[in-house]
Amino acid sequence: MAFRPDFTWLKRLFPRGIYGRAALILFLPVVTVMLVVSVTFLQRHFEGVTRQMTASMARELAFVASQVEQLRDGQDAMRLDQTVAEPLGLSLLLPVPARDTDSRRYYDLSGREVIAVLRGQVPQVTGVDLATDLKRVDVTMKGPAGPYLLSFDRARVSASNPHQLLVLMLATSLLMSGIATVFLRNQLRPIRRLARAAEEYGKGRIVPYRPAGATEVRSAGTAFLDMRNRIERSNEQRKLMLSGISHDLRTPLTRLRLGLSMLSPDDAPDQAEIDGMTSDVDEMAQMVGAFLDYSRDEAQEGQPIPTEALPFLRGLVADAQRAGQKVRLAEVEGPEDGRVSFRPDMLRRALDNLIGNAVRYGDHAEIEATLGPRSLRIAVEDDGPGIPDARMDEAMRPFTRLDPSRNQNRGQGAGLGLSIAADVARAHGGQLRLGRGARLGGLRAEIVIPR
Repeated sequence: MAFRPDFTWLKRLFPRGIYGRAALILFLPVVTVMLVVSVTFLQRHFEGVTRQMTASMARELAFVASQVEQLRDGQDAMRLDQTVAEPLGLSLLLPVPARDTDSRRYYDLSGREVIAVLRGQVPQVTGVDLATDLKRVDVTMKGPAGPYLLSFDRARVSASNPHQLLVLMLATSLLMSGIATVFLRNQLRPIRRLARAAEEYGKGRIVPYRPAGATEVRSAGTAFLDMRNRIERSNEQRKLMLSGISHDLRTPLTRLRLGLSMLSPDDAPDQAEIDGMTSDVDEMAQMVGAFLDYSRDEAQEGQPIPTEALPFLRGLVADAQRAGQKVRLAEVEGPEDGRVSFRPDMLRRALDNLIGNAVRYGDHAEIEATLGPRSLRIAVEDDGPGIPDARMDEAMRPFTRLDPSRNQNRGQGAGLGLSIAADVARAHGGQLRLGRGARLGGLRAEIVIPR
């Protein structure tokens, strides 16, 4: 068995919340880059500048040292200080105690270069003091009359105000971090709102939610709303189905029970009574079949398959005509071999319901199909009385019958035809639209499915 290192301890060090992880992802690279750039720049730039400035200063010290070696007495030393050292910005002091060590503050990074360059280019240097006065450089040198001291401003060998770069970088980093924090919070707020809406819905509570934020978050929010609406619609339709079963089956069951109670063991039932009870049984069977079809469509989980849409539609119309339904394919637009991804069984059931409604409430029906580059549109139109515009939405609710506005004498149904077609269209990412037909004047039911 291969050995795999265990990094679970490392996960415990990272924040668990999305804010903490996003902040870590955002700020850790920024801080790292800033530190690397700062150290590299300070080391390369300021050390390089310091080395150049110190080299120039070392030549002046070497010149003064060469003059000191020619001194004969104290008067010459005083004259050398006034004529040579002072014009060069140096202070000459002799004699001084001997010094053979260097000193600098621990944080004085450029001082290390100053000491190294002075000792490397001026052999007379015995000690460099950078710690006593941060603004001065005291260089102890050996001469023929003993040690002497040359002092000059520290600014002549070190880049001035190196801290300004650090302050500027820190201030800019804090400003940009503040702006990034505000932006990050605005981007993460929609994610938290989506998480809260999903958590509350898991507890059985529906809270207002509107997709916002980046495109990906909006897509996730829209998908959540679609899922929530679909679940709520399924729950509502399940309740309606239970109430529809109890309501619609009560009437034929009552008639059947009444007919059975009127049967006499002495007299055989006449044909009219048998036909009535048979009719009640057929009606209940039709209702139960419709309920089962509706439930099966709700539970359908098959994957859409690419199908040639127009041949599929022609076969469906041919099957309906063989079944005795007065329907014809009126108009077809689009390539004959054009393919659309859908579930054939579900779409066939939806169109069968639309055709069945059309021929039930009208004399005949016509079907139009348009296969475009982005969608498939199938319209079923009849010459019946149609549905009032105010009741179009109500007609697509399950177990809803609008018989007074259609034609009650043409037959009874379970009120599921339009609802099944609407659910099938939604399951394919499309929709069912109802309207008044311009050709036949009856109801026009149009299913639109994206390609």
